[in-house]
Order: sequence, then C-alpha cells, then structure tokens
Amino acid sequence: MDLRDYVRGLRRHWFAIVLMTVLGIGAGYGWSALQTPVYEASASGFVQSRNTTDAAVSITGDQVARSKVASYIDIGTWRGVAEFAIEDLGLSTTPEALAPRVTVTNTPQTVILRVTAQAGSPTEARDLAEAWVRAMAAQIDELEGDGTPGSSEVTVTLGGSASLPSSPVFPDVQSALIVGGLFGLGFGVAFALIRSASDRRVRSAEDIESKTGVAVVGSIPAAVSVAQGRRLIPSEGKGTSDGSFAISEGMRALRTNLQFMDVDNPPRVIVVTSPLPGDGKSTVACNLATTVAAGGQPVVLIDGDLRRSMVGKTMGLPSGAGLTDVLAGRAELGDVLQRAAGVDNFFVLTAGSVPPNPSEVLGSERMRSILADLSGYATIIIDAPPLLPVTDGAVLTHQADGALLVVSHGSTTIDLVEKSLATLAKASGRALGIVLNKVPLRGLDATQYTYDYRSDDSPVDHAPKTNESPAAAAKARAPRRERSNRS
Repeated sequence: MDLRDYVRGLRRHWFAIVLMTVLGIGAGYGWSALQTPVYEASASGFVQSRNTTDAAVSITGDQVARSKVASYIDIGTWRGVAEFAIEDLGLSTTPEALAPRVTVTNTPQTVILRVTAQAGSPTEARDLAEAWVRAMAAQIDELEGDGTPGSSEVTVTLGGSASLPSSPVFPDVQSALIVGGLFGLGFGVAFALIRSASDRRVRSAEDIESKTGVAVVGSIPAAVSVAQGRRLIPSEGKGTSDGSFAISEGMRALRTNLQFMDVDNPPRVIVVTSPLPGDGKSTVACNLATTVAAGGQPVVLIDGDLRRSMVGKTMGLPSGAGLTDVLAGRAELGDVLQRAAGVDNFFVLTAGSVPPNPSEVLGSERMRSILADLSGYATIIIDAPPLLPVTDGAVLTHQADGALLVVSHGSTTIDLVEKSLATLAKASGRALGIVLNKVPLRGLDATQYTYDYRSDDSPVDHAPKTNESPAAAAKARAPRRERSNRS
C-alpha cells in the first residue's frame, strides 16, 4: 500500500473512526464519573520569632526564623503532626493514610509555608489544611520548647483561613475527555488501516491490473434503474439521475476497447462470465450486445447459461425453444432466433429447455459449428454461467475467441478473480479482459462518467443497418452444408 491507499482507507472507514472517537470520549467521561472527587485547599503558615519587642532581638529572630524554614518543611511530614491533626479534627483514619494527602512547601526567599491538603469535600480540605498548620506549631513547641503552647522561641502562625475550593482537582473531566478521544481516534485509525491492508475486495482498475496482470477493459457504473430490476439500459440513455447515461457511456467505452483490442483480428465470439452469481454478467452481456448493435455491427446474443437463463427475461422476449433445441436437432437455428425490438441487426438466441448435461451440450461439436456459422457475419456475445460453481463458462470460453470476466466493485475479491483466471487458463481459454461492474457514481471510488447531453439535444443513431439477418443467413448456409456433405 502506498500513501494514497492509506488515505483512501481512512476515508473509506471514516464512520468507524468517528464512532471509535466518540466511544473513547464517552469512556473518558464514564471513567471520570465513576471516580471519587478530590478537593484541594491551601493554608499559609508564617515562621516567626516570638520576641519582637527589641529591635536588635527582632532582627536576630528573623534570621533564626529563616534558618528554620527548611527544617519546618520536613517537620510537616512527621507522624506526630498527622496524629495531632487527627485528634484536632476527630478523624477516623491513620497517620500513614493522612500524611500523603498533605504537602508543605515554601515560597523562595520568604518565611511563608504553604500547606496544601486534599479531601473528599471542600470543607474537609479547608479544615485539614488549617489543622495541619496548628499541628506543626504544636510539634515545634514539643521539640524546641517544653511542650506547652508558645514555649518555643520560633513558631509557625496560621496566616489566615483557607478558602473553600469551588471544584475538584480530581478527576479532571476535560483531560479525561481529551485522552479518551485521542485513544478512540488512535484505535479508529489503526482499525481503518488494518482493514484497508487486509481488504482483498476489488476497488479500482489499477488494483486489479497490478495484482492479476489482466487489463480492465471496462468500468460499468451502478445505476438505480438496474438495482430496481430494469436491467436493460437504452444505448442512447440520457439523464444522470438514475445512472443510465453513465452505464451507456461505460458500455460504449467497453465496445471501443473490444474493437481495438486486436485491430487485424478482433474477437468475434465473446463469452461474458463472472466468478460467482450476482456479479451482473447477464446485465452486462445484454447491454453490451445492445450497444454493439447500436454501433452498426450485426450482433447475436446467445444465452449460454442453461441452468439459470436470464437473457430472455432481460430482453423482454419469450423463452420458448432456443439453443438447446437447436443443439438437439429439434429446431432450426433460423426458426428460433428472435429479433430484438427496434433493432434490425440484433438477434437473440434464448437458452431453450434445460438439458440434464449442460457442460457436455455446450462443449459439443454442434455448438462449435453454430458459433462458427454465426460469427461469419455477426459478433456473437454469449451469456455464460459463472466460472467457479460450474465448468460451463470455461467450456464455452474454449470454443470462443475469449471471455470478459465481470467482477463486482467492493464485493468480488482478488482471490476469486485469480481463481477465475486460472480456471480459464486450464480450459485453454483466453481472458479478453476484466469488466469492473457496479462502480459507484458518488463517493471515494466514483466513476468518471458525469458528462451529459444538453436538455435541448438528443442523440441521433447514425449506425448503418445490415440487410441480411442471422436467420436468413443461417437458412442460406444450411443447403450449402448439405450439398457439401453429399459431395
């Protein structure tokens, strides 16, 4: 994968990224809601000498007080201070549990001690900070005095009542939301990249060509009309609201690619197949045949899917006698060929009755002879069964000039494409190219067919009309074959 593939992967899975980010934010909020709030209050203690009446003694006392600050900070962590605070406030806890909740610091170049206490409520935090200052003063009296209050020359005096905290210091909801969102975003991006790296579904023509080595000769957009069951798109389809114009242009591009695939020897018998059912091979075959006929070439569309025939239904023709009846000798080819409505040079040969052995029937010499006769004056397009479930498609490809492999965008995997191409190779069949079907008209992988006719114009079909029909030609060839056989 290159950088463009990574960007596409992120865009393709944007919803998962957003969802995981939202879930991360929700998890952060839920975690913060489950935590016990912690409030923090601070009280100030002033280190000073008690004898301040004499100026000289006062100066000396101030110097002594400054020298005591560092020691008093350490005294603030003693067990005795915690015991005095517990007794003063009547707390039911231990000194070991209470001491970590209080910190004593000093403002540089001053004799001010700052006592910061944490508790479960604003009032408890304020009372603990003030009690801690009184406890330090009591501890100092025991160490430097005789144990009675005020016996020490230097003491710590409470500077003022601590203020009530308005909000807890823990948990920090904003930080929890940010961290949760970042974790969710990270998981979402990782998920998108892993899915993109492991995704084997076909997404673009470049992806197929780079991994299979077979050219993509056509990209057929998805259309609302096809999804609703109207599989046959007019070759002059106008309007982009339902995607009919885009499909028409895609079919014209496919027709052009087939014509210039081999200028000296263009394919005359073309099999349209797919790896699995549901890829839209029958729709592509019928619309391709209609497009080729609209270009002026005589076309015969043969329903070679004897198991699940769809050509007659798609073309709106009765599915009576057809190919299998001709192969079995129950009908003449000229009698079962049906002319497509409105097109003089377009004939359809439906599947006919269902035989018990479709593969053997399609691989017979009689089938080869019919294809050879029809290909002398018309382009033959055969709707064949999928390659992987049954062998019929490979058998037909062996008798044709090649096969178009129809794959579904975002559904067919590269593995299925490779297996289908291997199946054709084993049957000595030629892959003319791959048709990428159901390409979206909007979004990341949208097709490029967005140009449309003006509303006051209408396409004019200048295609030349052929004078000889496949049915007449088939009947005309029959006596020659009989005379040849007699001779």
